[in-house]
Amino acid sequence: MRKQTRLIFEMGAEGRRGYIFPALDVPAQPLDDIVGEENLRTAPPMLPSAAEIEVVRHFTALADLNFGVDTGFYPLGSCTMKYNPKINEAVTALPGFADAHPCLPDKDAQGSLTVLHDMEKYLCAICGMDAFTLQPAAGAHGELTGLMLIAAYHQKRGDSARKVVLIPDSAHGTNPASAALAGFTVRTVPSGSDGLVDIPALKVAAEETGAELAGLMLTNPNTLGLFERDILVIADIVHGKGGLLYYDGANLNAIMGHTSPGAMGFDVVHVNLHKTFATPHGGGGPGAGPVGVVKALEPFLPVPRISSSPQGLVTSSNYPDTIGRIRSFYGNFGVVLKAYCYILSNGADGLKTVSETAVLNARYIKNALKDVYEIPVEGDCLHEFVLSVAKMKDNDGVSALDVAKALIDRGFHPPTIYFPLIVREGMMIEPTETETVQTLDEFIAAMKDIVTAVKHNPQELRNAPINSPIARPDDVRAVRQPILKYNTNI
Repeated sequence: MRKQTRLIFEMGAEGRRGYIFPALDVPAQPLDDIVGEENLRTAPPMLPSAAEIEVVRHFTALADLNFGVDTGFYPLGSCTMKYNPKINEAVTALPGFADAHPCLPDKDAQGSLTVLHDMEKYLCAICGMDAFTLQPAAGAHGELTGLMLIAAYHQKRGDSARKVVLIPDSAHGTNPASAALAGFTVRTVPSGSDGLVDIPALKVAAEETGAELAGLMLTNPNTLGLFERDILVIADIVHGKGGLLYYDGANLNAIMGHTSPGAMGFDVVHVNLHKTFATPHGGGGPGAGPVGVVKALEPFLPVPRISSSPQGLVTSSNYPDTIGRIRSFYGNFGVVLKAYCYILSNGADGLKTVSETAVLNARYIKNALKDVYEIPVEGDCLHEFVLSVAKMKDNDGVSALDVAKALIDRGFHPPTIYFPLIVREGMMIEPTETETVQTLDEFIAAMKDIVTAVKHNPQELRNAPINSPIARPDDVRAVRQPILKYNTNI
């Protein structure tokens, strides 16, 4: 039975109130004497008339409709909704942090500056970089910042012709978008049959690009959850042609404590704090995408930067080769603080265990589903894997979208679907390290139940979900013709 939720305008009755004003104890004064008659409404505003209990029930019902990582399993896990330990929120709410004004002079912000300064060092150690900036506001913003650093590096060396960035066909969509925004031309490198970068094709692309090669953007493990085993060869190919290697840190959750972008030969890396260090970002909330660099690119980092002095930690913009400020103040401090708390709570050994458990959970689900769903590319996955329902679509008319909608009826948030684009009818499963085996078993059972439903009642899946307020919204129409206000004529 689909839950029905009335709008607040559809509740209550004329004259009903949830409050009573006290009797007026001063002389009344006409409004037109206060604001002027020309500023008065000609008709009262259309506001709902509801009792307090109706208002409370209305907003509580709306809250109950939300699906969050605190209420259920997100198989798209580290993408945007990794579980956020509540100690992170408690620390961020401490008055010394929460009430600090961003314009405080350095001498009065030593606690906050210490957090930022230490966080840069922690990220350098985790990623194998020499320096970090915490300014970027999210992953894609970090990508743009990193590409601006690459451009500044080549420009300083007199290599202004280096305007081509190579990107694998399995990359996140923000990679080519960020490269284009930074003024680069994008060239796609195909994947091989094993789902990894096609090394011969990369060699050809690097050779043909020649002196125009600015760099290669790469995620490792890639979006299929597979580790690029030839990463050192890839680094040699790019560096041999004078390019730089950019690490999309979206999948850092899979390798912490076991290797690092620096050890693989990367020159620039962005880190999605919400994907790796638990700060929530789902639903478009605030994020952070710090960027780390090797020594050769450090002079170009955004300002202001933090350094030690006899007076304590100070901020300075006195760096002549900087790309400038790319975010107000020093970035999203609250998000950085939550990640800082997460790192300290786990410690070095704990972060290594985080990655091990995330990999174990993904492999557990993959092994349980490999006989009932198609796994398009063989190989041991890391923290995520991609399955395909292409055969199901061809044989039974049930798509990845139908399977995702059916999961809603079974109490699970759908995973990412139709990505990466190189997998037809793909579904990306990434459980993260926080889920118990009981939760994973329940999800596996739901996925298997959907396969059973395909054989016996495929129409059920095409009609799903039936337990949500809206079943199948017209996504295209919603974007082109959005309804942003309540229509009183309905």
